[in-house]
Amino acid sequence: MATFLSCAFILFFLCLSVISPAEAQTGGFSVELIHRDSPKSPFYNPNETPYQRLRNALNRSANRLSHFNKNSSVSSSKVSQADIIPNVGEYLIRISIGTPPVEILAVADTGSDLIWTQCQPCPPSQCYKQDNPLFDPQKSSTYKYLSCSSSQCAPPIKDSCSAEGNCKYSVSYGDESFSNGDLATETVTVGSTSGQAVALPEIVFGCGTKNGGKFNSKTDGIVGLGGGDASLISQMKTTIAGKFSYCLVQQSSTKINFGTNGIVSGSGVVSTPLLAKNPKTFYYLTLDAISVGDQRLGFTSGSTPGGDIVIDSGTTLTYLPPAYASKLLSVMSSMIAAQPVEGPYDLCYSISSRPQFPEVTIHFRDADVKLSPSNFFMNISEDLVCSVFNARDDIPLYGNIMQTNFLIGYDIEGRTVSFKPTDCSKQ
Repeated sequence: MATFLSCAFILFFLCLSVISPAEAQTGGFSVELIHRDSPKSPFYNPNETPYQRLRNALNRSANRLSHFNKNSSVSSSKVSQADIIPNVGEYLIRISIGTPPVEILAVADTGSDLIWTQCQPCPPSQCYKQDNPLFDPQKSSTYKYLSCSSSQCAPPIKDSCSAEGNCKYSVSYGDESFSNGDLATETVTVGSTSGQAVALPEIVFGCGTKNGGKFNSKTDGIVGLGGGDASLISQMKTTIAGKFSYCLVQQSSTKINFGTNGIVSGSGVVSTPLLAKNPKTFYYLTLDAISVGDQRLGFTSGSTPGGDIVIDSGTTLTYLPPAYASKLLSVMSSMIAAQPVEGPYDLCYSISSRPQFPEVTIHFRDADVKLSPSNFFMNISEDLVCSVFNARDDIPLYGNIMQTNFLIGYDIEGRTVSFKPTDCSKQ
């Protein structure tokens, strides 16, 4: 299953030197994140307006929803990765694999785990067209096949064992795209904004030799940033002490921070428990209520106060159960003097009517997050704003527009997620 820090990130390297994981843990490190619609992205189209880019992001977000399904917790070698929609993430990541390092550009996804790239030998009939050269494991001195007897060779990633006893993987996606090949370990190098690259030895990844579907030639694979064992985040856990953070800016460059750099502290910080749920890929929080003005609307799961919600940087909107979303938008509409207008979403207003929006607070368990109007209304066009809250009869999702201008920190070991209001454009 896949879509933090939505997201997907481009990590651009200024590799003046390489430091060890131990050095990285002591000092922490930060990496530049580039939104796929920003000028630094290979997907950037200078002829598009900001409104067109937002609409494109909304379409990608809608396509991404299928991998956040209630039935995704079923344990199967095909199911837990089965609903990823490739190339719909909001960010890309540039990492290097092997010794000597070979740079790859991949979709970075907090909604999936496995890291994989296309590898040689892979004839055109078995691989999708890729602008960059395919990774050649025979030219790397640190490439090692993963044995089928290894604890890391396990479902849902494991597909079969080769005659030589090597672990084979297979992932398939909701749009019938797929990747098959060898599970292996390699040295993965990530760049940092300080100019020092961090080399991570023996990272498990998929070396894909049969890949196809709707992948884009500008990307070389997927880097999973979810909470599962195979993700880059989990495999870096010791190096980064289980800590990372990000501060999102719509359609603009930002950073992801690891280790000591990823600690969120100071005035205004609130923290909520990070739940241990299946699938481990997703980052689950507890939503207790949402306040609109002076009305607090309790959120329940059946008869139990509070309910699960997944925080995801690759999803644009925020999705809530239909009955709850309807009540929330009705209360919000009653507090806005302007008249709603027809639009592509459930609650829209003409900007010319000068709507004045009420205060909105998200009540996570033990953490109240007060939103700005730009977190819950979006400019669809020059004269139309629509609510970011939408209805979905499946796992609730907390999308990236509501995360904008908050420094959000994940502590995998301490099992918390923290929020700090921040001008992310100045980070």
